[in-house]
Amino acid sequence: MSDERELPAAAGAVARAHPDLYRAYAALGEACAAAGPIDRQAQRLVKLALAIGAGLEGGVHSQCRRALAEGVPKEALKQVALMAIPTLGFPRAVAALTWIEDLTDPETRRHRTKP
Repeated sequence: MSDERELPAAAGAVARAHPDLYRAYAALGEACAAAGPIDRQAQRLVKLALAIGAGLEGGVHSQCRRALAEGVPKEALKQVALMAIPTLGFPRAVAALTWIEDLTDPETRRHRTKP
């Protein structure tokens, strides 16, 4: 993410207030991405998995937005959440799936009712 205008409001404000820090942070991310043979789509899915594992709803939303913009199928995003079940547990995986569906299936998410 090299442009602070792509950031959520609070993060964008910090990036604008401290542009040198943000440029260094963005450069670190780019260097990490270039450090090995993993292709861009796989990198995005790994970053999504890391956000899920850390329980970061905003991070999951961010990675999903970027993945969808890069053409990653929504089914692949959902599969990452399902793959979390044996490692992170059913509740964490279901939470992650709902965070993903906030972006992949917003109409469905808004109209779900509790049983």
